Amino acid sequence: MLPGVMMNRPLLVSNLIDYAAEVHPDGPIVSSTVEGGLHRYGYKQARARIARLANALIAGGIKPGDRVATLAWNGYRHFELYYAISGIGAVCHTINPRLSPEQFTYIVNHAEDQVLFFDTTFAPIVEKMAPSLKSLKHYVAMTDAEHMPALAGIGTVHCYETLLAAASERIVWPEFDENAAAALCYTSGTTGEPKGALYSHRSTVLHALFVLTGMGKGLGLGKSILPVVPMFHVNAWGLNYTAPLTGTGLVLPGPKLDGASLFDLMDLEHPYASWGVPTVWLGLMAEMKKRGRKPVGLSEAIIGGSAAPRAMIETLEKDYDIDVVHAWGMTEMSPIGSIGRLTLDEESRALEDRVTLKQTQGHRMFGVDFKIVAEDGKALPHDDTAQGELFVRGNSIVSGYFNNAGASARACDKDGWFGTGDVAKISPRGVLTIVDRTKDLVKSGGEWISSIDVENAALAHPGLANCAVIGVPHPKWHERPMLVAVKAAGADPSKAEILSLLETKLAKWQLPDDIVFVDSLPLGPTGKVSKRDLRAKFAEHKLPE
Repeated sequence: MLPGVMMNRPLLVSNLIDYAAEVHPDGPIVSSTVEGGLHRYGYKQARARIARLANALIAGGIKPGDRVATLAWNGYRHFELYYAISGIGAVCHTINPRLSPEQFTYIVNHAEDQVLFFDTTFAPIVEKMAPSLKSLKHYVAMTDAEHMPALAGIGTVHCYETLLAAASERIVWPEFDENAAAALCYTSGTTGEPKGALYSHRSTVLHALFVLTGMGKGLGLGKSILPVVPMFHVNAWGLNYTAPLTGTGLVLPGPKLDGASLFDLMDLEHPYASWGVPTVWLGLMAEMKKRGRKPVGLSEAIIGGSAAPRAMIETLEKDYDIDVVHAWGMTEMSPIGSIGRLTLDEESRALEDRVTLKQTQGHRMFGVDFKIVAEDGKALPHDDTAQGELFVRGNSIVSGYFNNAGASARACDKDGWFGTGDVAKISPRGVLTIVDRTKDLVKSGGEWISSIDVENAALAHPGLANCAVIGVPHPKWHERPMLVAVKAAGADPSKAEILSLLETKLAKWQLPDDIVFVDSLPLGPTGKVSKRDLRAKFAEHKLPE
C-alpha cells in the first residue's frame, strides 16, 4: 500500500463554530427563552460567548475528558455549551429531563459528571436529585443574576451570565486527537439500565458532513430550521453541528413545545423546516387544523424517532403543501442512518405514489452501511421481500458503550456490525423499510404481525387521533394484536367502524382481536409512544373470544 502525502489535521468540533463565525457570521440563532421573550444573535456573536464560556470552564478546573452535564431546553445557552465543553477537550453530557429519578441518578453517577448546567425550569428537579448525585462539584443556573433560583441544600449555585462576564472572549482552541470523546448521550433505558453512547470529535464532525449528503434541500443560506427534537437527546439529531456549516439559521423553541406555541413561533420566524417525532407533529397538525392554515413559510417536515403514519404524511402533503422527509436512526448512530429524500423522478409522481415512497425510511446516509440477517445469523438478500434484523456499520456508529463491558459485548456481531434491534427489508435500490422493532412485533402462531402496519391502517380513520398496537397473550396463538386508540376531538368512532376499515387494508389474521379506547397514550422520555408501558398496563387484559 502506498501512503498518500497529505496533511493529517484533526477533525475537531471547535473547527465547526470557527468556520461558521468566519464564513456565516450573521447566520441567525433565534431562541425562545425561559425568562420570556426572544434572544437573537449570529454565529460570530455566538462564537465570542462560547469562547468566554470555555475560558470560564477552564478557570473552574474542568480538564480534558471531564464530563460536564447539561439539563436544558433548545436555547442559545445550550448551543453555547455544546461547543465550549467539547472545544476544550471535555465531554458534553446532555441529560433528558423526562427520565425517571432512578435513571437520572444512574446516568449522572455512571458518567461521573463534574458540573451540571441547568435551565431554571429544572431547578426543582436539581434540588430534589442533588443529594443522590455523588460526583457533581458545581452547579450552574443558565440565566442572568436577576433570574437566579433559590435552591436549598446545594451550596453555591453559579450564575451562567456572571461567569461569562468575568471571562475573556479570546481563546486559542487546544488541538488533540480527533478520536477523543466530544459528547455523551444515554439511551432512554427501555430495556435495562440506560447505556451511554460516547461520540468522538471525529465521528461528530463526520456525521455533520454526512447529513449534508442527503438533507441538503432544507439547509443553506437564507433558510432556517426549528428543531423540536431536543438538544438533550442525540444532539438534536446533529443539527447543532450541521446547521453552522451551511449558515442555516436555527429557531430554538425553548420550553414551549405545545402546538399553539410552536405555531406562533413559526408564524413569527418563518422557518423553512422543522424536525421532530410524530407525536410533535400530531400536536402541530391539530393546531393547523384549528387555524385553517400552516405557519407562514413552513415547507418541510423532517420526521424521525418512530414511523410516521401514512395518514400524517398525506395530510401534511395534500392539505398543507409541506414536504415530508422520513429519517431513521438511533442514539448509537449519532443518530441519523437513512434519509427519505425522493429523486427528481419520484417527486414528479402522483401524490399516492409519493406518499407510499415516503413511508419508507429512504436510502442509507453516506458513511452508513446496511445488512439484514436471519435468526440464524445468515445475511439476507436486498430484494424488498426478505425481512431480518438490521445491522449497521460506519464512521459515526458506536462500537460499544461507555464503561459497560457487558452491553458492549452484546452490541456488535463477530464482524463488528452493530445490531439495531429493528426488523427491516431493503430494496435492490437500497431503500430501507423498517417493519418493526423486534420487541414490538406480534407473534401470532407462526406468523409475525407488524404493529406499524396495523397502526398505519387504523390511522387512516379520521376519528382516531393516535393509536398503538401491542401483543396480548393468547392461549392458542401465543400472542394476538390489540389496538389501543385515542379518539380525535369531537369524534366517536366505534370498534366496528375501525375494524371495517382495517378489513379493507389487512389480512384477516392481522386484524386486532380487540380495540380499547383511552384518553391518551403514554410517552417515553424521547416523546415516542411507550409500548413497554402499554404492555405492562394491559398484561392481564382478556381478549374477547
